[in-house]
Amino acid sequence: MSADYSLSCILFDLDGTLADTAPDLIAALNRSIQKYHYSAVEYQHIKPFISHGAVAMIKQCLPDCNDEKLQAKILEVMLDDYQQNIAQYTQLYQGMESLLDHIENRGLKWGVVTNKRQRFTKPLIAALDLTDRAACIISGDTTDKAKPYPEPMLAACEQAEVKPEQCIYIGDAAHDIEAGKAAGMKTMAATWGYLKPEDIPEQWGADFLIDSPDEILAFLDNQA
Repeated sequence: MSADYSLSCILFDLDGTLADTAPDLIAALNRSIQKYHYSAVEYQHIKPFISHGAVAMIKQCLPDCNDEKLQAKILEVMLDDYQQNIAQYTQLYQGMESLLDHIENRGLKWGVVTNKRQRFTKPLIAALDLTDRAACIISGDTTDKAKPYPEPMLAACEQAEVKPEQCIYIGDAAHDIEAGKAAGMKTMAATWGYLKPEDIPEQWGADFLIDSPDEILAFLDNQA
């Protein structure tokens, strides 16, 4: 891969792109639904829905539950549980730590733009020991609108003191690519994330399709 523009900052989605948060999220979900006498769901059944939020996860594991009040109760229990167990098992994806080191060693900036709320983003980034390294950390409630709208992407640029056209945004969902493109950024679709069976990343309109963090390293090595 190569590019003919001035790259200053690489922005990452959090869940399913920068870090594998699935173990903690699914554990919190299962503990929550079991409190309401539902059986635990299998890891692989729920994992593809993580990038679409806790509500989507609950609806997927309880497809026959039409009780919105019950769903709301389960959601509240799940989020509280997750906040208390934010990084029991969560880890950066293999190769990501080396990639972040490489980005910093090249004098480039990097940051996080996620639809995760601040109450979860900040403690998770801190638990991963990344707070002081990131040039920007934008959560789903940092701006009035979350992805796929461009507002959080533009807020990230302002915080990192870079221009959108100097950025690449990397994410594992169609709304990630839509948001990056709407903000005027280059985009990369990460296929190692939480893709649903019907997802076709090739059709998201990303500038690049990448299968591992190592491919981002190769991209950076091709920069002038």
